[in-house]
Amino acid sequence: MDKFFIKTDRLVITEADESMAESIHKNSLDEDMRKFVPDEVFETVQKANQAVMNIMNWYKQDRAPLVYPIIIKNGVNIGYVQAVPFDGCDWEIGYHIAKEYTGRLFATEALKAFLPVIMEKLKIDKIMGISLEENAASCAVLEKCGFKLEYKGSGNYQGESGNIRVYFYYAL
Repeated sequence: MDKFFIKTDRLVITEADESMAESIHKNSLDEDMRKFVPDEVFETVQKANQAVMNIMNWYKQDRAPLVYPIIIKNGVNIGYVQAVPFDGCDWEIGYHIAKEYTGRLFATEALKAFLPVIMEKLKIDKIMGISLEENAASCAVLEKCGFKLEYKGSGNYQGESGNIRVYFYYAL
């Protein structure tokens, strides 16, 4: 099987490997990760390495999270995009760009490149995106990438109740 690989003008999206544990650890420590996806914060390089080992094993499974690091042209890992099984039938999109690289449209560029490839790989015609309403940057990325808002209100996010927005992206 070929290694997952997407290249854009500024980015490469590829499979995780053990050499990325330190950058994954560092990227996971910023305030946005702690606030919006605390289950993806790795306090030590060792915990990040265990996560990488899990991610590498998930690539071999049929219905497991598919997490792919985002690398910029100088070789720096700045975040990830992912497709995660959701409630047994749908898939959810996820992404994070390390704080020092936000505001440069990297998330939008990565997501636009990732969507058609991952949807074809998963043989799906829609994918969901969920964000806390207060995470305006995440909502903006979803909207720029063609996701349609389908619900706005109270709901479950990361195991807690909050004001959320649920979006769907439909393949053409």
